Amino acid sequence: MPPISRTVRIGSSHGLHARPAKLFAQAAKDAGIPITVAKDSGSPVNAASILGVIALGVEYGDYVTLTADGDGAENALDTLAELLTTDHDSE
Repeated sequence: MPPISRTVRIGSSHGLHARPAKLFAQAAKDAGIPITVAKDSGSPVNAASILGVIALGVEYGDYVTLTADGDGAENALDTLAELLTTDHDSE
């Protein structure tokens, strides 16, 4: 089965700073399969790496592409996409 990709728009009003990046990276790690995230057409980074995710410099409204490979990839992308489109700064 080929890797699955999905592009989503960032919903947190302050982008992927420490708290939403931590939630995202932990969920990617918990998925147990290889997942990458890339901003626009940039190089993908390991989605389970909080430092890699923060280093992307993702702001509110930016688009990122998630790619997952393995059993449960569709469910993992559903979970991660929901985390990225939620405004964690309004809570």
